[in-house]
Amino acid sequence: MKETEAKTLSTDVYLSFVTSLFGNRGTLWTGVVVHVLWCLLVFHYSGAQFYLLFACGFAAVFAYRMYWFQRFDKVDKEALTYDGIAAWEQQYVIGAFLAAFLLGIASGYALLVLENPFVGFTCIAMTLGSMMSIVGRNYGSRIAVDLQTLGCCGPILIACLFTEDLHLALMSLLLIPFGLTTRSMANGVREFLYENVIASRKMAIIAGRFDIALKTISHGLVMLDGEGKIQVINRRARDLLGLDKKSDLKDRDFAAVLCEDAENAPETILRQLSKLADGSLERALFKFKDDRHLEFSVSPRTDGGVVLIFEDVTARLAAEEKVLHMVRFDALTGLPNRGHFADLATKKLKRRGEALAALAMFDVDGFKHVNDLRGHVVGDRLLAAISARLSALKTDGLLAGRLVGDEFVVLLTGGDDSCELERQVRRIHAEIQGDYYVDGLRLPVSMNSGCVILPSQDFDMENWQIKADLALNHAKSTGNGTLTVFLSEMDAQYIDEQKLRVDLRQAIENHGLHVVYQPMYRPDGSGIECSEALVRWRHPERGMVGPNVFIPMAEDMGLVSHITHLVLDQACRDCATWPEPMAVSVNLSIQDLRNDDIVGYVADVLKRYSLDPSRLHLEVTESCFMDEPVAVSAILNQFRVTGVTIAIDDFGTGFSSLSYLDSLPLDVVKIDRAAFIRNIAEDQRKLKLLRGIVHLSRELGLKIVVEGVETKEQLALINRHRFSDLVQGYVFSMPVASEKIIELAAEAAPAAKLSSIRRGAKNAQASPLLGRSALNPA
Repeated sequence: MKETEAKTLSTDVYLSFVTSLFGNRGTLWTGVVVHVLWCLLVFHYSGAQFYLLFACGFAAVFAYRMYWFQRFDKVDKEALTYDGIAAWEQQYVIGAFLAAFLLGIASGYALLVLENPFVGFTCIAMTLGSMMSIVGRNYGSRIAVDLQTLGCCGPILIACLFTEDLHLALMSLLLIPFGLTTRSMANGVREFLYENVIASRKMAIIAGRFDIALKTISHGLVMLDGEGKIQVINRRARDLLGLDKKSDLKDRDFAAVLCEDAENAPETILRQLSKLADGSLERALFKFKDDRHLEFSVSPRTDGGVVLIFEDVTARLAAEEKVLHMVRFDALTGLPNRGHFADLATKKLKRRGEALAALAMFDVDGFKHVNDLRGHVVGDRLLAAISARLSALKTDGLLAGRLVGDEFVVLLTGGDDSCELERQVRRIHAEIQGDYYVDGLRLPVSMNSGCVILPSQDFDMENWQIKADLALNHAKSTGNGTLTVFLSEMDAQYIDEQKLRVDLRQAIENHGLHVVYQPMYRPDGSGIECSEALVRWRHPERGMVGPNVFIPMAEDMGLVSHITHLVLDQACRDCATWPEPMAVSVNLSIQDLRNDDIVGYVADVLKRYSLDPSRLHLEVTESCFMDEPVAVSAILNQFRVTGVTIAIDDFGTGFSSLSYLDSLPLDVVKIDRAAFIRNIAEDQRKLKLLRGIVHLSRELGLKIVVEGVETKEQLALINRHRFSDLVQGYVFSMPVASEKIIELAAEAAPAAKLSSIRRGAKNAQASPLLGRSALNPA
């Protein structure tokens, strides 16, 4: 063993070498018997009594060594430290050296004193024999080998030198290479054994790790030789295949083991597993009787065998199935979503030829109000209840799904009678309408529906949905649970609408829209305080297109903010040419109020035309507050800080209107014509309701504008009850160009002077006790 290795010898290896010194005690018994008999033989032959002392010395040394051997046997080897092991090695070396040195002295004495050839021969023989045993027994200790070699050969070499026999002295010098050879042989044995010990330890570590890996990996592993016999099988493989954990499977045929011992494995799987074992199949997935799924893969070995690796993929497949279900089905209703519905419908209608099929879309009428009034939780449960009723329908060939939001879709197959198929669709439409009970609430539900009936061979989900959607739009325009069947002319209307959308985009880009103004007069017609900016579109082919047509279209296209910017710019430019303090009013949509970019744009326009902010009124509808109340309120407050006037338009058409009067930064309330003004003279309820709203608004310091006043009777009634601060309607003027506003304002000036004279005369005749506030509570 090399010196560097000796210095770094690990404790356990060092202990194994020292332990080897204290082992094989039969050689000690043989040695002491041979040595004692040799001494007695030499004494008998030569009569030298000195050899009796040598015999006693050998026996004493042997006793001494056996004493320490027995003590070593009783030592707790695992508790020994490196120094403790070294102490035991030292103890062994002392006894071994004494035995060798005693042999060397006895041999040297025979050569130097007795000078007897026979005795000399026996001494050399004993020394050579002992030297051989040094290698076989003491290789574990380099010091023991060196000292024993020196103890045996040293006295002989000295005795030969003192005999003054030149030839004998020369021959004795040969003991030096003999001793070195013995030392080298012992070191070689020790180094060889050390390397093997280290290699064995490494192999044991690798084997241990491999064993741990086999026992702890989640995969089953079976290693087969070229004949299909099991060489290695881990515990996981036994568990997965249902094999006996205690049976010895090594060198058994794998296929036979599966046939005899495997649990829950059908015969077909066993045949497939046999193919895996012989390498004819590389990968396979099996389902066992207990609903477990095992996935196998095969790796070939160079010796012709294979390694089978397999795992339980039941949980993974279940998770994949769950994810696939989540992708294909709507989480709320459990119905197929649009994509999966299209796939199912395609499979359902495949190879049906010209047989008819119906695709119907159902939209819950007024569902948004359910969410607003009852909350989204109730709304979601209502949709779930509708889907449950839809799924429970006992109709042959029915396939139901959910598109988005509150829209459901149904596919129904039939024969060649379109009327019969339409009757079935109408029956389904009727059955899913009616009362639903959600969380103790009775919710009446009506469905607006659109249906298309076409041959199955023409099915294309996108095209059919477009046609059904066109029919649904017609149904929505009627409302109240209408079902409309698609007609061919609807396609033409759709194409016409798409062309109109293209024209509208071009008109916005090319400034093809223009602005007119409808003035807001004082109730007595004595002056114009503000004019509402109204956008108009004169189509080059269609003529005038109403704002009720192109404004919703622009909102749907996301272009309404462009129109708002156009109107704001034109209105502020025109207002700057009007006499002060006449103002202009511009409508904002919900899309304008979804971020505060509009605030910066308004500030830029006012600065551009040097228009005082108080001369700009911004009108917002109640629907804007209902959709996004917090965001809208924040933006309106920013306008309010700059001095811009805020008006709520079409008041009375939405929900919770009265709360807005208090919670929002409003200056003006515009009362809707359809809600209150129409038939006001005949309907006393409307009159009383209008009186209450006016009184409440004035108590809150709000200015009142009544719009849509068309007749003098309506105007007289408004004036008599002092319902308005300003009046807007055809009774005074239709929407006109900007230049006409200046003319109308000039025409109203003489009337204002006459009205002022009349008010002065009336005030002079009034009782001084009543005062000015009693005449004009506003």
